[in-house]
This record gives sequence, C-alpha cells and structure tokens, in this order.
Amino acid sequence: MDEVRPTSGAQAHGLVPLFPPGLQAIYGECRRLYPEQANPLQVTAIVKYWLGGPDPLDYISMYRNTGCPAQDIQEHWHYVSFGLSDLYGDNRVHEFTGPDGPSGFGFELTFRLKREVGETAPPTWPAELMQGLARYVFQSENTFCSGDHVSWHNPLDNSESRIQHMLLTEDPQMQPVQTPFGTVSFLQIVGVCTEELQAAQQWNGQGILELMRGVRVAGGPWLITDMRRGETIFDIDPHLQQERVDQGIETEGSNLSGVSAKCVWDDLSRPPEDEEDSRSICIGSQPRRLSDKDTEQIRETLRKGLEFNSKAALPPINGQKQNHERPHVSVFPMEVIDSLESESSAAIVPHELVRTRQLESVHLKFNQESGTLLPLCLRGRLLHGRHFTYKSIHGDTAITFVSTGVEGAFATEEHPYAAHGPWLQILLTEEFVEQMLGDLQELNTREETKLPKEYSWPEKKLKISVLPDSVFDDPLQ
Repeated sequence: MDEVRPTSGAQAHGLVPLFPPGLQAIYGECRRLYPEQANPLQVTAIVKYWLGGPDPLDYISMYRNTGCPAQDIQEHWHYVSFGLSDLYGDNRVHEFTGPDGPSGFGFELTFRLKREVGETAPPTWPAELMQGLARYVFQSENTFCSGDHVSWHNPLDNSESRIQHMLLTEDPQMQPVQTPFGTVSFLQIVGVCTEELQAAQQWNGQGILELMRGVRVAGGPWLITDMRRGETIFDIDPHLQQERVDQGIETEGSNLSGVSAKCVWDDLSRPPEDEEDSRSICIGSQPRRLSDKDTEQIRETLRKGLEFNSKAALPPINGQKQNHERPHVSVFPMEVIDSLESESSAAIVPHELVRTRQLESVHLKFNQESGTLLPLCLRGRLLHGRHFTYKSIHGDTAITFVSTGVEGAFATEEHPYAAHGPWLQILLTEEFVEQMLGDLQELNTREETKLPKEYSWPEKKLKISVLPDSVFDDPLQ
C-alpha cells in the first residue's frame, strides 16, 4: 500500500448523501455481527484503485471479536475487506453484470488473528497481506475458492514465525449477502506452516482445514491464526499424517494437479540432428516457444484442477478459454506473473503449424524436489483417473501425465507418448502405474537421496532420471 491510515468507520465509509449500495450491504453484515462497533478502525489506501492507486481494496475494517468461551474459541481481531466485490455498480472498478450473478469477483476476504494479552488495537499488517492477495486476483483474474491454498514462502507478518502460507475457507460467522450488483461470499484467510501447506497440496485443503479445526492451538473451530504458534498439527498429533493425510490420499486421491518444476524431456526416438525434433527443449539449447493456444491449454489444465466424482478432462487442443467449475483448485503461487508464465512466455511467437507428434521412446529428467512428487503423481492422481503436469520454471517445457480415464488428451494407449511443441503428454495404464510405484518406492522418503538416480522400463521405452539442481541451473553442465 502506498500509505496505511487507520480511520473511523463512519468517515471511511463516507456516510454522506450517497452511500454505495454494495458497500452498504457488506457493512450491514458486519453490523449484524458487531452491533456495538458501528465505527470500527479501518485501513484505507489514500489513492483509490479506481483513481490510479495500487491497492484494489478500498477499505479493510478491523473488529474486536470476544470469541465464544463455551466453544473454547479465543478472543481475536476480525478483518473484513471491501473491494473484491462491486461496491459502486458504476463500472469504475468492476463491470456491472446485474444482480443475479456474482458481484465483482463474488467474494471478500476476511482474516482472524489471535489477540495478544494487553493488545488494545489491532495490528495493521493483515491489511497489507489482504491487499497483496487482492492484487493477485485483479492482475491474474483468478478467483479464490474455499479449500484453495496460497504458497507465500514468508512469515505473514514479516517476523520469524513458522506461519508462512495460507489456506482459504468460508468465514464461520459471516453469511453471503445479496447486493444490487450480485452476491458476495466471505472467504477467510487461515495462516499455516509449511508442513501443513504441503499436506494440503498433496491431499486437499478442505481436509487439512478440518484437521486444524480439531486442534485448538492450530485455530480451533473458527480457524483463528496465531502467529506465535510453533508447532504444526503433525507435531501436536503425529498420527494425523499417516492415519488421516496418507489415508486420504490413498482413498480420495490428491487435489494437486500440477507444479512448477525443474524438468526437461528428451525424445529418444529421433536422431538429435533432425531439425524437426522437439529435442530442442533439452538443457543447453533454445526451447521452441509454445503458441498462445498451447499456453492457454496448459494454464487451464493447472488452473482447473479436477472435481471428485466427475470425469477428468483436459482442455481441448484448440485452447478456447472455457469457464470451468473448479471447487477443488490446487495451487496459486503468489507471484506477480502467473505460475504458468515464464519470462520468455511474455513474448511467445505463435507456432500454429506445430503438429502433435507421436514418440516411440522418451527420457524424463527431474530435480530431486520434483522427483519426490512422482509417487504422489502416480498414486494420488493417475490411480484416481486424473492428470498431473510439471511445468518447467526454465522456458516453456511441460510434462503432463494422464491416465486412461482422462478425456481430451493427445496421448493414447496405442501411442502413449505424444508431444505438441515442448508439451509432452504421457499416458500410463493402471498396471504400469502400479509397476512404477514399486520401482520408485525409494522416492517416497523425505531423506536426501544420492544423485543421480536412474529408472528404466525398456519394454515401455521409458527412462526417468533424478538429477542434481546444478544440471538444471547450469546449461553447460
């Protein structure tokens, strides 16, 4: 924010002749919860977003919540945003689309922070955190859903705290409101440790949130964030990892549909001097650029995730943008650039004539961090009829594993390896997945493995290498 300024609610909301209807509806829901706090402290950007300012949220109201002793819910500060929904209805920020759909992006953010002993005023740092999330939504046009997780990789309050990432869930007290400009729901930010984020990535966010609700120090029923929490839910109850998370992955599968990774692939079925060979994506050479259509298809593959109890599908090869339902979206890294947009992608030259090629033999290369996700990819995704994509952080290379139940793939059982430019798809049968899981069992360990590691299935003409980071970081290696 260019400036942070606590002000009274009446002044910030501008109780003057015209009170914006969208803002009034949200403020009414706040008054329902806090009738004795009609003029809460607020944080507001001096220059509004619609006047050229950098912060999309016009206001963040901050309330003192006394908790609920009967439910063992501790006292805390409650933050509510104003600006992700349409407050004004005059197209100054959001396009007005009528009262029947979502208002603006359809939601506002909330946050519950444990009140420390002797604290008389709410800390204002959560307002900057909420502005950061709002900027991401406005810039990427990705909306959040309950169960989504955000990789922040930094203490939320810039301290030494272990709380460095976020999950999102429905606010336990605030009810959706109907405004003249559409409906608005309230998504609560929940601070989590790295281990809890990883469990959410590998299983699903809703499952981890439910576990946290059962642990008072991790948030309790209202999922109140305590920045001084030093233990994860798995430290507190070691049985949760094996009995709940691992079992959940085994029975329900994983919601993690893709990751940014250090990876490359080689087409072993063509001589390297063939100019038409997509082996140009290998380390130390110039990658062929993805067309806009291909980039959009991979983006949608990672963005969509997959629903439980629905047939898994990849977007069509023509890349026409669709409004996919995504109640179980996996990951949205908090970066200014979309997680699928490498720096080189910003100047993609369309190659509309790049054909889909069927390959006879392929060699996949991953760094250790990416390699350790292979068992999860196989057990948590493919055995449940889903897909998993590795998108290279260097260039536009992508590797998508698909099962026989995924529609829209250009890899088939007859031709299980297929490439479209630098995007490789690999179709694995259930029988082969089970075989690979046995052979890759040592990758399940969290301990450092001596590298390089090579795995080969000659009868399938597939080879996988797990290599040191230096191989990917230095093209001359």
